[in-house]
Amino acid sequence: MTTLQEEFLRTFHAAHPAVTVRAMAHGKTADGRSSYELLRDRVSECDRVLDLGCGDGLLLELLAARPAGAPSMLAGLDLSAEELALARPRPGLAAADLRPGRAQQLPFADGWFDGCLSHMALMLMSEVEQVAAEVARVLAPGGVLAVVLGAGAAGGEACESFLRLARPLFEAAPAAQRIPPLGGPRLRTREGFDAVFRPAGFAPAEWETVRIDLTGPPEQVWRTVGAYYDLGPLDPAVTADLRARFEAESAAMALPDGRVPCGMKVHVAMAVRGRGA
Repeated sequence: MTTLQEEFLRTFHAAHPAVTVRAMAHGKTADGRSSYELLRDRVSECDRVLDLGCGDGLLLELLAARPAGAPSMLAGLDLSAEELALARPRPGLAAADLRPGRAQQLPFADGWFDGCLSHMALMLMSEVEQVAAEVARVLAPGGVLAVVLGAGAAGGEACESFLRLARPLFEAAPAAQRIPPLGGPRLRTREGFDAVFRPAGFAPAEWETVRIDLTGPPEQVWRTVGAYYDLGPLDPAVTADLRARFEAESAAMALPDGRVPCGMKVHVAMAVRGRGA
């Protein structure tokens, strides 16, 4: 059964396909990798990989081109037909199994995969215990789950400035211009993640919090902060005023080359499905 949250996400991504990739793909960690590449490398030895919330397919494309060789099977699931339409023509994905659907009802056979990835999608999902049970079902014993989860703005930069300006607007918006609750806080901590996934048969998660440097020209930084779902239902005049005030503050913190410092933190979690699960 489609939830109100899922209907919002489907509608938002129909209007803004590839929004997450435009916001985050250019970002780099301290070692030069993007958050997508962090996930790709977590399943370097997996041969049959599923991407939950695959969006426009960037992560699957990176898997298809990984230095160790492409997996023999790539699959992606997403609520958005528009995102999947962008994924299908990507290099290396001609044979990928890309399907519309819900993570709570995975349309795949038991034990079909040895790797499952999710980039900035798992923490938005409802019925997370059911998601965990489904991921455990389609993963073979010893299979790897690796996810990137949002962890908030890095201090003292553009993302933090944006949230300081935007939160009062989100809170003051009429009910018709507010987004439904998306996911919950449990999956944004190691303890909460384990509380959901260990009963489904996963070992305790490996957990790392990483800073992503999203510094860039003002237009690019606006694309990054403009990916917040809360902006979607706002009155366009409110959004335009917010952007003008944000860009004025950003200009004051710009680097000598004109780029605006911007960063966010993500959690990278990895858990193995127990062989006795």
